[in-house]
Amino acid sequence: MDSIEYYNKYAAKIYEDTVDMDVSELLNQFLKELEEGDTILDLGCGSGRDSLVMYDMGYDVTPLDASEEMCKLAEIHTGLDVLLMSCEDMEFENVFDGIWACDSLIHVPKNEMPEILCRLCDALCPRGVLYLSVRKGEFEGFRGERYFCDYTMESLTAMVERTGLFEILKIWETEDARANHPDTMWVNMLARKR
Repeated sequence: MDSIEYYNKYAAKIYEDTVDMDVSELLNQFLKELEEGDTILDLGCGSGRDSLVMYDMGYDVTPLDASEEMCKLAEIHTGLDVLLMSCEDMEFENVFDGIWACDSLIHVPKNEMPEILCRLCDALCPRGVLYLSVRKGEFEGFRGERYFCDYTMESLTAMVERTGLFEILKIWETEDARANHPDTMWVNMLARKR
């Protein structure tokens, strides 16, 4: 089973587990770099939780997810149209002022990540801002039914810098917002398109 099949199969449970999570501190760090009305891609929007918050704050939000079942739930939750698309299939050019990739690139194999970063860079307007978060660690491989790629602050910084596409604005670690994941740490990055 690949990750998309997993999210389709367990969409209702994933929705319930994540729809009420509070990521406002992270969201505020991202939105400080943008202006009201700016266009934002919510990459891997899941339940649509963050799309709805940003939409209600006056941003022009495009929710996107690769899981058909998650898209259906996000549309019900947000009232917004949700694009059914994987990040590998994105072909946007200079469309978004910001890309919010919260916990959405954790299943991309490390050897494919530079190509994905290139697609995200293409999708951003000049000087556009990318937020991404990944699990902290050095593991790459299957955990249960899904493939995961973890990063340290150093390994994520090195990979992003190698692409030459982004200027890193900030990188920091946070604890998991879910109470039942006390041992999971996250690496967060804000970067601006060069």
